[in-house]
Amino acid sequence: MVYNARRLVFFEEWMDTDAALAKLEAAEDIQVSHLHYADPKDELDAAMFRAHGYQVQSRTELQEPWFPNAEFLTRAPNIVAVSSTGAGYDYIDVDAMTAEGIAVVNQGGTNKESVAEHALGMMLAISKKMIQADRRLRRESNVDRMELTGSELLEKTVGIIGIGQIGTRTAELCRIAFRMNVIAYDPYLSADEIAKRGARKVELEELLSISDFISVHCPRTDETLNMFGADEFRKMKSTAVFVTTARGGITDEEALAEALRNGEIVGAGVDVFWKEPTDPSHPLMALDNVLVTPHHAGITTEANRNMSVGAADQWISILRGKRPPRLVNPEVWPAYQLRFERIMGFRPED
Repeated sequence: MVYNARRLVFFEEWMDTDAALAKLEAAEDIQVSHLHYADPKDELDAAMFRAHGYQVQSRTELQEPWFPNAEFLTRAPNIVAVSSTGAGYDYIDVDAMTAEGIAVVNQGGTNKESVAEHALGMMLAISKKMIQADRRLRRESNVDRMELTGSELLEKTVGIIGIGQIGTRTAELCRIAFRMNVIAYDPYLSADEIAKRGARKVELEELLSISDFISVHCPRTDETLNMFGADEFRKMKSTAVFVTTARGGITDEEALAEALRNGEIVGAGVDVFWKEPTDPSHPLMALDNVLVTPHHAGITTEANRNMSVGAADQWISILRGKRPPRLVNPEVWPAYQLRFERIMGFRPED
């Protein structure tokens, strides 16, 4: 079936809906449908059946049955591409999309400043024992400040796990602001490429053993699932600070809680959890040497706008037959071109 209109759908809110829609409304050849989960089922099914593009809400807000997977495609047979809200796309079944010739794109890099600043802020708060100080002052009248002696970041070693755009910006902030020695573990990049990004390439074992701060910025994949468990925490310095702003599931949360209770590391900053929203009964919530945030490292006014405008620009490129700049599954392109041409009536660029 060939459609003349180019139809894009999204549920509820974009990160900055006004900014995204302002960009898309200027593209007169693209029709945008703003859907709501509470809309009648027949209306939602009809909108999805007609849709060519699907801008997917974040995992925390996304509701069934609208996760992009094989079952979803039976309800959206004319989809040519799906897009995640931010850099993460682990809640999209990329294999299922690729098998059907559907492009998957993300917004990698559009919120790098926000996440990198959040990671650095966590390092500072934990190393200076701000969490313990704040909580004790609120419940005790005579706090011994010497019991809250912290440590500095200046000239310490920070280990970056995954040095993509966010990891690179985190490395830059640490190096410039605190003259830190930056090392990185990223098996997909050469030593020369990592050096260009401001770090020295090391293997994971070395990073764990010598880092004063460890900041996780890799995607969640089969390879990185439970990457940090009891063995990894035991290999860290007892004075180490562990920060993760990547994805829940990369860290074994029970193992992290145990390491913190046993003093195997000094503290942790955790922005991402396996289950989100996270229950207050989670074992990490009871520990004063943990700073927890609700997966909002990448949520700032500026980042919300950047992610939304970046996604809108990318959709305009996609629906006009251009190759998107943040294509997650580049191997799909030949099959994508055939699917796109069959549905849209013209062939996208090579």
